[in-house]
Amino acid sequence: MTRDESERLDLYITPEYPCGYISGRMARTVFVDPELVMDSRLYTLLATHGFRRNGPNVYKPHCEGCRACVPLRVPVAEFRPDRGQQRVWKRNRDIRVSLHDAMSQPEHFALYKRYLETRHPGGGMDGSGEPEYTHFLMNPWGRTRMLVMHAGDTLAAVAVMDELDDALSAVYTFFDPDMGRRSLGTFAILWQIEEARRRGLEWLYLGYWIAESRKMAYKDRFRPFERLGADGWQRGT
Repeated sequence: MTRDESERLDLYITPEYPCGYISGRMARTVFVDPELVMDSRLYTLLATHGFRRNGPNVYKPHCEGCRACVPLRVPVAEFRPDRGQQRVWKRNRDIRVSLHDAMSQPEHFALYKRYLETRHPGGGMDGSGEPEYTHFLMNPWGRTRMLVMHAGDTLAAVAVMDELDDALSAVYTFFDPDMGRRSLGTFAILWQIEEARRRGLEWLYLGYWIAESRKMAYKDRFRPFERLGADGWQRGT
């Protein structure tokens, strides 16, 4: 893989470790050389090959004998919400949405902590502090924005997204656990699809769809979608 024909990427693979999504399986991850000078143009290219980022580190799963993690993206010009998604959109029409440059704010971090402690206790991230939070969501080389949602004066949710050359990439969303009935995770994806369409971009990248994982299986509800396999990006059914 190249940024141009003359540049090669060094990739590093981790030892096996317990998979965080499918019980009883072992996982491995390929990382792009962290010393490489990364930018949004190169990351756009890497996204088309199924890479994602965790903080400044760009990676993709590379597990022996397992292809459960499937990169997914939505062609935003063709997306049509189903009835359930339409209800979510209407349910949240009172939500005030603003875009901000990515930065650590105490109010956002406090919501992140509450979200993890309530929705994902014991998941390995709920004990992290603000430095870990910042490292996980931000990066020093990309165009990352915070999608901040308020219900009245109450912070309802924060969605982190990356701006690529031809797409938006949904990084992570956390929300007020007391507002679970609003389906704010779904609302955040719908908003990002509309924002990508408004900007004339082609896709919203949703990360990895994992059919066997309850936490990751929801992504194929945004249709039509494309998934990356051995033959490139193919329309999902």
